[in-house]
Amino acid sequence: MCGIIGYVGNKNASSILLNGLKNLEYRGYDSCGIAVLNKELQTRKNVGKVSEVAKKENFLGLMGRMGIAHTRWATHGGVTKENAHPHLSNNKKIAVVHNGIIENHEELKKFLKNKGFNFYSETDTEVIPNLIEYEFSRNQDFVQACKKALKRLKGSYAVLILSAYFDGVIASRHESPLVIGVGDNEFFAASDIPAFLEYTKKVVYLYDYDFVVLNKNIKIFNLKKNEEIKVKISSIDWSVSQAKKGDFEHFMLKEINEQVETLKKALHQDKRVLNKIVTNLKNAKNIFFVACGSSYHAALTASYLFSSIANKQVNVMVASEFPNFNHFINKNSVVLAISQSGETADVLESVKYAKQKGAKIISIVNVMGSSLVRDSDEFLLLNAGPEICVLSTKSYTSQVVLLTLLAYSLVKKYEEVLKKINYLWNVVYYLTSENMKTKIKELARRIKNKEHLFTIGRGLEYPTAMEAALKIKEVSYIHAEAFPGGELKHGTIALIEKNTPCIVFVSEKNKHLIISNATELKSRGAYIIGVASVNNPVFDFWIKVPETNSFNPITQIIPIQLLAYELALLRKCNPDMPRNLAKSVTVK
Repeated sequence: MCGIIGYVGNKNASSILLNGLKNLEYRGYDSCGIAVLNKELQTRKNVGKVSEVAKKENFLGLMGRMGIAHTRWATHGGVTKENAHPHLSNNKKIAVVHNGIIENHEELKKFLKNKGFNFYSETDTEVIPNLIEYEFSRNQDFVQACKKALKRLKGSYAVLILSAYFDGVIASRHESPLVIGVGDNEFFAASDIPAFLEYTKKVVYLYDYDFVVLNKNIKIFNLKKNEEIKVKISSIDWSVSQAKKGDFEHFMLKEINEQVETLKKALHQDKRVLNKIVTNLKNAKNIFFVACGSSYHAALTASYLFSSIANKQVNVMVASEFPNFNHFINKNSVVLAISQSGETADVLESVKYAKQKGAKIISIVNVMGSSLVRDSDEFLLLNAGPEICVLSTKSYTSQVVLLTLLAYSLVKKYEEVLKKINYLWNVVYYLTSENMKTKIKELARRIKNKEHLFTIGRGLEYPTAMEAALKIKEVSYIHAEAFPGGELKHGTIALIEKNTPCIVFVSEKNKHLIISNATELKSRGAYIIGVASVNNPVFDFWIKVPETNSFNPITQIIPIQLLAYELALLRKCNPDMPRNLAKSVTVK
């Protein structure tokens, strides 16, 4: 979940690396560091946000035409300067930045200690530069030493290696994201494309065990196959402006506003691919949706739509729990995996299990060339552009749009659903308007000091209640919990006190029962916030959202995204970088 970037070229590396770190900070912001080679290896790092550390440690004071850098989300070891990357070998000649988890690091550390090596951090990463130093001492061939060291690692890794022994940068990956950027006489290596997007749109996607040598040229070897791989350069269509905040104060607000466009872009799909996927879903004996976080809520939403529209039963699984049920998977199964990044570790692990059982793999993903794309038989791209804020907003609604499109396509209503989704443009434009933002700001001021909040829905609105609760708690740190309306009397209503905020999602289909549930809450003192097309006497505060039937999960969540954002601001939380969270969860 950390962010790494490397550079080799003719420019000063430190400024490019610093810019890349700022663009990768959504992947982790506990600490950061940089290493630059200029005859000697120079390293600086510390605890804190990128801009703070860069200024304090004078990153730009490092001169050299190649280097590596890292922004950390702590896994092994606390948030300390010693645990920050880059990590050095004992002889200070080798620097490594790493994303992932080395599962056999204790075994390797014990081996290296017996060889006289010392360790100064709590991280698993520190074994890598020392293992390379050990291998180099045996044969004096640096590239071979890196290969031998990496072959001994178990677990997941994306690593960049810089050394006084070698004129270039070494990059390698296994089960952690890493992509190469190809510029004009310069190369980049990074966890994610936005790190170098302003310099080049030419990329090389790497596969597991790929080992890359970057200097004046690029060479790729595969550690598993023990052979050189032909370099295949692809182009991406993301724009630089998509990865910048522009006139917005935060990426979260920018990405909420972008939904006016991204919902339409999600429909730009190859009809032949869509038809193949529909055929696979029709022929499947059983269908599993596998996802995490907001993507899981999108999958749960889709399960209601597949049932009501296409008369198809779908099993929805949290990816981390999927291995416990994989014995139900066989060659007649379809697993539809959903992930914004395409690098979510638990999702990839689920896909791995399913493929071993012969299942068809379909994915919905935002990043072309990601691990999930390459592990899939068929895939659909969200076309949402880079999503920088840690919270999922535009990618969530794009996922719901694509899943809705599939549900309607299963019953040959493709053209009908296109017209319906295109109509949403006007509704979403209204929901992201200044008038709506003003109304939501008023609500945020009323409930900003509350520590507990509940959301309820019935049927299709229940997953929306779950997503709403997630958005609020992950960015404002208000404890928010979602329940089906009918479950309140089975214990939850005991938690309701005077003025406890409760958000109620109302549709034309569920209005009578859910309003009854809201009345029960109000009779216990709850402050009722209605998300509905029509006001109701039970509401203490009304958020007007036009009735869109099957598309309520898209339209009803947008005001709550805005509410979460405004609550974060009022509670002095950073909307783009919530505490303890990172954008891409690449560890299990």
